[in-house]
Amino acid sequence: MSATASAVLKSAYVKAVRVAAGTVARSGLGRVLERRTGRRSVRWLGSLGAIHDIDAMVALDVPWWTYRAIETVERFLADRPGAAVFEYGSGASTAWLARRAGTVTSIEHDAAWYGETGRVVAGAAHVDLRLCPPDPPGAYDPAFRSGKPGAAHASFRRYVEAIGSEGPGYDLIVIDGRARAACLAAAVDRLATGGLIVLDNSERRRYRAAVAAAVARGFVAERLRGLVPALPYPGETTLLRRADSRP
Repeated sequence: MSATASAVLKSAYVKAVRVAAGTVARSGLGRVLERRTGRRSVRWLGSLGAIHDIDAMVALDVPWWTYRAIETVERFLADRPGAAVFEYGSGASTAWLARRAGTVTSIEHDAAWYGETGRVVAGAAHVDLRLCPPDPPGAYDPAFRSGKPGAAHASFRRYVEAIGSEGPGYDLIVIDGRARAACLAAAVDRLATGGLIVLDNSERRRYRAAVAAAVARGFVAERLRGLVPALPYPGETTLLRRADSRP
C-alpha cells in the first residue's frame, strides 16, 4: 500500500471513529456498558473519538499508555508530592504529568509537535519543554538511532543525553519518544531511589533487549497490557523499578 493510500485510510478511520464515539455519547449506551463491563471500558470507548487530537486527550486527562499503567503511575505520583519527572516524547502525557508532579522536563524531537505541546502546557511554570531535533547528518551515531520505520537515517544522541549525567535523579522517567532503547539505558542511571521508569509500546520486539539489559542491572519489569485511550486495539506499557524498591 502506498503512503498516500495509507494516509487516506487513516484519515477515514479517524473521522469514522469520532462520529461513532459521538453517537455513543449521545445515545446513553455508555451508562449501559458501565453497568455490564465496568468504568474502564466505558472510559476507553469514550476516548476513541480523541484519536490524534491532543486537545481532546488533554480534556480527558489521560496519557497515551495502557489504563493499567496510568492507574499505577497516578498512585505512584500521589504518594510523592513534588516528584521530579523527566519525559522523552511530549504530548497529552506532558499535561497529565504537569497536573500531578512537582516538575516536568520534557524532550521533544519534532518541531511541529513541540509547538502543539507548548500550547497545551502554556503557563505551567514547572514544565520545562525542550526541543531537541535529531543529530546533524555528520554526527550520525548508530548507537542512538531510532528503530521506527523510516527513521533509521537519523540518530538521537543529543536527545538521549538530554537527561544529563550529574545532579539529583528523577522520581519518574517516561520513555515514549525516539531511540527508546538508548533512552532506557540512560534512564537506569538517572533514576532516584524508589523511582519508576515508564516504557510505552513495550510490546514491540525491538525493545526486548533493552528491557532485558535493565533487568540484568537489577531492575524488575512489570508488563501491563490492556486497553489504551483512543486506540481500538490493546497495547502494552512496561514499568521498571529497582528490585530493592518494589512496592
